[in-house]
Amino acid sequence: MNSLDLDDCFQTALDLAKEAGLIISEAFKKAKKVEEKTSPRDLVTETDKLIEDQVISKLQELYPNHKFIGEESTAAGIKCELTNDPTWIIDPVDGTLNFVHSFPYTCISIALWVDKKPCLGVVYNPVLQQLYTARKNAGAFLNGERIRVSGKEDLSRSLVVMEMGYRPDEKKMEVVHRNAKKLIERCHGTRALGSAALDMCLVAEGAAEVYWENGLHAWDMAASVLLITEAGGVVLDITGGPHDLMNRRVLCAASPQLAQQMVQLLEVYDEDRD
Repeated sequence: MNSLDLDDCFQTALDLAKEAGLIISEAFKKAKKVEEKTSPRDLVTETDKLIEDQVISKLQELYPNHKFIGEESTAAGIKCELTNDPTWIIDPVDGTLNFVHSFPYTCISIALWVDKKPCLGVVYNPVLQQLYTARKNAGAFLNGERIRVSGKEDLSRSLVVMEMGYRPDEKKMEVVHRNAKKLIERCHGTRALGSAALDMCLVAEGAAEVYWENGLHAWDMAASVLLITEAGGVVLDITGGPHDLMNRRVLCAASPQLAQQMVQLLEVYDEDRD
């Protein structure tokens, strides 16, 4: 894809994110129509479905040869597959549980990947008016201002964002709790805020130094991966190998030195791939 194509795609992603933001903002304080997917903690609202339908319909109209991965369409049975073709990856409401509770840490995430690499990412929290944007080799921005990772190298002086949400898998929860205990004992502090896309953006803007999670999906992190790397950060697999978007885990850090400390510390739990 040439630069003119990517400029057009980026503007489209911005426009769609802002339109979705209006829908999220309007519904945020209202009663939500909520359905359970796999558990009482795995939820979908009519807002999730409405936004994903609108975003994918518009993208299909504009880019009929592109492919798509969406959280709700995947939940409905559409195959989740990342190829070398231009692929839009959409999470219509990341942090749905937050959204259901009117906790103001929720967003829409839109990414475009080409040749299995991120080309652009937009993450928008309309409640707090935080618009994160990135394009390959063009930097990362929050509300139009350039952002950078903190660059810290010492875990004992680093703020770690992690999620410990319950899963009905005893072995996994044991691993999660062991990892959490080790980090609580060694890092400067921990936070759990309920939106993977926004958690990763905190690392990109230097507000936290580390984010890691086991059990994500491609749409949770597709846009924010680019935001972190364009902000000078590191994105790896928890094992220390290259990050694989479909492998359902991620380690983000403000420096290579910090990433290696995390790799040596964390215990890995293997999930089924997307």
